[in-house]
Amino acid sequence: MNFLRVFCLSVWLVTSSVYATEATTASSTPHRFTFSFPFSDADDMRPRGSTSTGAPVTLDTSVSEAWQFLRAVNISTQERDRRAILAMAGEYRVSFDFLEIVQFDTTAPKDRPYQTWSTEKVYVVENRPDFISLQHILVMHILDDHGQRRAPAVIKHWRQDWQYEPRHLDEYQGPVRWQRRALPKSQSRGRWSQSAYQVDDSPRYAALGRWQHNASFSTWIGNDTLRPLPRREYTFRDDYQVLVASNRHTILPSGWVQEENNLKQRVTQQGPGEASHPLPFAAREYGTARYQPIRDGDFSAGDRYWARSSALWTEVRTYWEELFEQRAPICLIAAPDQKQLFVPLFELADDEPKLLTATTAQLRIWARQKIDGYLKTCTAGAASNASY
Repeated sequence: MNFLRVFCLSVWLVTSSVYATEATTASSTPHRFTFSFPFSDADDMRPRGSTSTGAPVTLDTSVSEAWQFLRAVNISTQERDRRAILAMAGEYRVSFDFLEIVQFDTTAPKDRPYQTWSTEKVYVVENRPDFISLQHILVMHILDDHGQRRAPAVIKHWRQDWQYEPRHLDEYQGPVRWQRRALPKSQSRGRWSQSAYQVDDSPRYAALGRWQHNASFSTWIGNDTLRPLPRREYTFRDDYQVLVASNRHTILPSGWVQEENNLKQRVTQQGPGEASHPLPFAAREYGTARYQPIRDGDFSAGDRYWARSSALWTEVRTYWEELFEQRAPICLIAAPDQKQLFVPLFELADDEPKLLTATTAQLRIWARQKIDGYLKTCTAGAASNASY
């Protein structure tokens, strides 16, 4: 792994600063607004986020072919759902905005809003009638102090899998523990599950919802799920341990938006649940990630990365699925981001000479060895009793 990649990776995972503030040709700093606490006297609600400067991009605001494909007549409901999911693939500027809109602990200091942006390409990994897998790859061109582009930072980001009428969900149950839960047909009929995965393809959360379509937008709303802390929070916060959250994905004529509604829940040794803490929730947070299509973006470095490493990541995904198929709880030795469990897999994915000569059998062995180093035996009594 070369020095630039190691530097960008370590900075991104610790401080999120591989994301960027936006470059501007104006003489003053661009204004960035969010709804906040307007009566705060101190300047302590300035949004936190990145400090690096990203190269400017050109947005594509035209009606996309994916939207036109989605709005076709005389197609089944399942097929329209599929086209909505596939419309999330593409090249984007992604802006992230998060704000605590309700604070339940009035004695705690107010949390600063979070704002940043990046450029990402979303690849279609699998596309079957009842299953679609989308892989996000961050390709960020950072400007140096002289306004010159550096070599792009390329980082495998999160993955989202969509299953029609799923037979099960792989659910987060509390600190470093996941469990597969069977779904009755009556609960999953006509619905799609969305499963989100960490950068190393370890599980994050899974939710169930139904797509709705109209002439203005197509949208999917998932049920509330228990989730581990996101990367943007665990380096700044220690007053809560899990999220109880729901997502809405909205497909637009140009681009798409992910909205989050997050309850920040406190957990004691009893595990998640309202009875486990005298003040069980710290705050409610609202967040948006806006995926705006860009034109003439240079994602060639991401294409090369995915071309050389996708066979490895296929073996990684396959092994995680085999582990869940055993139906036993899965427990990790630590949170993947906080303890950098992803690093061995990232180093392997970046070793181009090794990957180019590896056989499928070798990739399978390497992937399983790395993942086995993540796992530990689950202890009894760690399952979630959260009420949501």
